[in-house]
Amino acid sequence: MSRIGKQPIAIPAGVKVAVGGGMVKVEGPKGKLEITYHPNMKVESDGKAIKVTRPDDDRQNRALHGLTRALINNMVVGVTKGYEKKLKVEGVGFQAAAKGKGVELTVGFANRITHTPDPKTGVTVEVPDPTTIVVKGADKQAVGQFAAEIRASRKPEPYKGKGVRYENEVVRRKEGKSFAAGK
Repeated sequence: MSRIGKQPIAIPAGVKVAVGGGMVKVEGPKGKLEITYHPNMKVESDGKAIKVTRPDDDRQNRALHGLTRALINNMVVGVTKGYEKKLKVEGVGFQAAAKGKGVELTVGFANRITHTPDPKTGVTVEVPDPTTIVVKGADKQAVGQFAAEIRASRKPEPYKGKGVRYENEVVRRKEGKSFAAGK
């Protein structure tokens, strides 16, 4: 039995869960989320907890069991606490600025790069200072995807460490060219 899949998901106070028609809808203080789960999985809710079960120990069903439970749990956590990713901009003259609902990056290119989140995803962007970007939202996947798109505009390079990185990301540094003295 799946160690993750067999655990029930507790429904906190103030969260509404609707299960039916192959879908799970979760509504809470931070927003509404819904997911369509695989037809092999069986999802039940009794008002206090959500339980995911599988029909047999087939390889695909074992994989889907833990996945379905984890996705539903991420939805419940997202509508109660929400998710957040912090990014750091490093490099001389590199900075971020809030522009409308998005973020504008100056990262060493001739033009500034603007990233605006899709309003349907419910992702918001904050720029507390010119070197920090905070991406927040209820949908864990959407927050991670938007943070990855911002990071991809200028990934941290290994020689000077310049670029956009996650807050606690460690960039392996390389040594530059060394002068050959023996020739």
